[in-house]
Amino acid sequence: MLSIKKGYLVIFFLIAIDLASKFIAEEQLNFGQAIPLIPILDLLLVFNSGIAFSILDFNNSFLSFGLSLIGLLIVAYLHSLYKNEESSINRFSLILIISGALGNIFDRLPDGVVTDFLFFHLGETPFFIFNFADAYITIGAVLFFLMEFKKFLQNRSG
Repeated sequence: MLSIKKGYLVIFFLIAIDLASKFIAEEQLNFGQAIPLIPILDLLLVFNSGIAFSILDFNNSFLSFGLSLIGLLIVAYLHSLYKNEESSINRFSLILIISGALGNIFDRLPDGVVTDFLFFHLGETPFFIFNFADAYITIGAVLFFLMEFKKFLQNRSG
């Protein structure tokens, strides 16, 4: 089982990967120019002032600051869950969510935007542009939900 302290190291490592990937994307990619990576994924540099999947992307610094503050409050709550979580899978899912949230918050602080550079599409149908932090949050949330749903079903049948 992953100890709480080792979990903090994983969080630090995941945040470092996220921020380094965003830095590299900003240095190596041209804004708005898609570069095919694999058939369903392109590299495409954009900046998002909103939340996941460009929701609330109004390019408003007050809103961006508010989102960062709300994000920090959510991270504080998730951290309290993390410290008290006994399930190693749930603890790992919280590590992913916390890492993603902090990665995006740290990226947003200097200029009010989050760097996104992974463009998921099927053929000509675009779906979303994201970054590693968004992927951490999504994977962590899905994993956490599935484990809680499994626990719910077990409690109901037993």
